[in-house]
Amino acid sequence: MGGLNAYTNKINTKYVLSLSLVSAMGGLLFGYDWVVIGGAKPFYESFFGIAHSPGLQGWAMSSALVGCILGALVAGRTSDRLGRKKLLLFAAGLFVVSALGTGASNSFSLFIIYRLIGGVGIGIASTISPIYIAEIAPAGKRGLFVSINQMTIVIGILAAQIVNMLIAQPVPELLSAEDVHASWNVQWGWRMMFWAELIPAGLFFALMFLVPETPRFLAKINRYDKAQKILNKIGGSTYANVALEQIKETLKESRSKVSLKPLLDKRVAPLVLIGVVLAAFQQWCGINVIFNYAEEVFTSAGYSVNDMFLNIVITGSVNLVFTIVAMGTVDRWGRRKLMLLGSGVLALIYMVLGAFYFFGVTGWAVLLIVVMAIAVYAMSLAPITWVVLSEIFPNRIRGVAMAVATLSLWTASALLVLTFPFLNSAFGASGTFWIYGVICVAGFIYIYRVLPETKGKTLEEIEKDLNMDKNLKN
Repeated sequence: MGGLNAYTNKINTKYVLSLSLVSAMGGLLFGYDWVVIGGAKPFYESFFGIAHSPGLQGWAMSSALVGCILGALVAGRTSDRLGRKKLLLFAAGLFVVSALGTGASNSFSLFIIYRLIGGVGIGIASTISPIYIAEIAPAGKRGLFVSINQMTIVIGILAAQIVNMLIAQPVPELLSAEDVHASWNVQWGWRMMFWAELIPAGLFFALMFLVPETPRFLAKINRYDKAQKILNKIGGSTYANVALEQIKETLKESRSKVSLKPLLDKRVAPLVLIGVVLAAFQQWCGINVIFNYAEEVFTSAGYSVNDMFLNIVITGSVNLVFTIVAMGTVDRWGRRKLMLLGSGVLALIYMVLGAFYFFGVTGWAVLLIVVMAIAVYAMSLAPITWVVLSEIFPNRIRGVAMAVATLSLWTASALLVLTFPFLNSAFGASGTFWIYGVICVAGFIYIYRVLPETKGKTLEEIEKDLNMDKNLKN
């Protein structure tokens, strides 16, 4: 298992945890910024007069995802040049600007611009936060620490859902269009939902000044003295010496400029392909339509707009609880088993959910099956995908490779959001979820055939195992 495992009992867990929590605030803001728009949707659409324009509605919902793609494109190569810390600090600044500007927008064009800015922040944070944590965490607990990022994403989602519910005033039925437009929700409520993000965004920006750069990046730019100091603080002098030697060894192969060319190397390309497919599958397993189109999902099941807010908070709470479950199992059960569990069980759940919609089942039964799907996703595909992506790429190209995988994730997410209304219109809710079920079956087969197990190994050991001419199946 490698020399470092002998020193895991000397790890300064509190220090690693504090660094992980600060970095993972990028995940919290990612979750909040990504979901807050769902609760604000009925109100800003009325304010901007786009309630009857499907094209503009779709653009409002997906604009941040376009920003995510841009952020992912920027993040990888830039972080391999400038470091993980600087990129996270930049992302924090973007979240502040986006939250302030989105809430203050009085025109739809400005609203879109600030949503794009927030999306760039999400794209950067979702790429770099897991890398930062993976590069400072000890091997035996890396799954746990990287899962903290997913936990904060879920906390951000739940926070946005609770804030939306608390801010939104009850919506009376049978109001005239003029009364709806003049209501507090339409004039101010949706603004407050976005402005609430300023609190965590400002805190993230301030705290990022206090954390160090990762030792693996410092070693990459020949700052061995600083890398050794951080490693020493993480696990003591012996741990630091062993870790630094392993890092140096994996960096010997390449000191070239950061580029996409190494990703085409025959030893690396299969790993990049795994990352791209898993990232896309995490989105196309279908769960995220429940968060982005909660109004449509729950009204199709017979719930009102006022009921929707409570149901969303219920699903967000379940999401958090089972993310914590994942944190306790990822380093014991392993990545591969949890990914197989998630894809297989979700396929079965979608078959049942599709049948509910097909036969007109409404009410609590639909809510229960949706909660089950979210629980399974939260303890498997949601956090474990990020853990796997943060582990399988070689040190020297981790930023670029992670950016390609994250680009795949956000492209898939944008396509998911854009295509759901069309699938729902063409095949109904039942057919749409059956399609997602088939995708989950395909994901199960792919994971079973190619995904290696990485639990308990250092990043350098994983690189040696996977970067050689070996069968990738464990």
